[in-house]
Amino acid sequence: MGRVLLAAPRGYCAGVERAILSVEEALRRFGPPIYVRKQIVHNTFVVADLTRRGAVFVDELDEVPDGALVIFSAHGVSPAVRHEAGRRGLRTIDATCPLVTKVHKEAARLAGAGYEIVLIGHAEHEEVEGTVGEAPDRIHVVDPARPHEVAAGGAARMSWLSQTTLSVDETMGAVAELRERFPQLADPPSDDICYASQNRQEAITRIAPQCDLVIVVGSSNSSNSQRLVEVALHAGARAAHLVDRAADADPRWLGGVETVGVSSGASVPEVLVDDLLDWLTGHGYTDVESVTVAEETLTFSLPLELRSSRNPG
Repeated sequence: MGRVLLAAPRGYCAGVERAILSVEEALRRFGPPIYVRKQIVHNTFVVADLTRRGAVFVDELDEVPDGALVIFSAHGVSPAVRHEAGRRGLRTIDATCPLVTKVHKEAARLAGAGYEIVLIGHAEHEEVEGTVGEAPDRIHVVDPARPHEVAAGGAARMSWLSQTTLSVDETMGAVAELRERFPQLADPPSDDICYASQNRQEAITRIAPQCDLVIVVGSSNSSNSQRLVEVALHAGARAAHLVDRAADADPRWLGGVETVGVSSGASVPEVLVDDLLDWLTGHGYTDVESVTVAEETLTFSLPLELRSSRNPG
């Protein structure tokens, strides 16, 4: 009989739950179609479910009809996108995670104070694109794995910020390398890595040394899910894989495996974890032990437009 170590916390964070509820409430209150710029969260199951219920996901605002209602995803948007929505008279609901909004405000404040900003993150990620838009002339994006490639100069006032879904270790490792080159580099006023990413990484770190295999449920475009796989391997798991759903798991992974670790990214509904546990049970892994490193109680209120009786605009 095989064993499963089930990491906790896992799955939905407060920002993701708020974003999904925002689309659901908008559909209930205003009826379909409700347009959403980009994926509301990075999970194919969630996006498919909301599409079935009347949400229309678009890449850019030029795909949204004039006068329609559009929701900004949890990853945030740049001021230019907000300006374009206003220019076209689109009705908007902002479902940006408040923790991402905090980074936006930090970027704008630092730029306004004359700082050059090194933003540690993945340039193609929507969160990073939105943050850069706050001060494109002052923000320099650097991949956490390649901090030596930063194109920033040697300004007297410099600070760093980070994408919220990175791993703590890779971020601080990048900061240490950056500070060797730029001793004047200042820390941000508060930690940018979101609490949910930290908690999920800590839980994976706790179970990984005991695991022959770790399976993380999450979509391939989910940064925080990918980080969990990397953290598991770094923490001692013999193997680790990312799967969108149980059907993607390969029975060949189980050869010689006694203990399997299971977790899920912050945009993953628990039903997908339950399906994976059922799959593991079918392969003889019936002893499931939950390993909890933190209790999460944080919640975020819905956007103002969905808490009041007035129409969004």
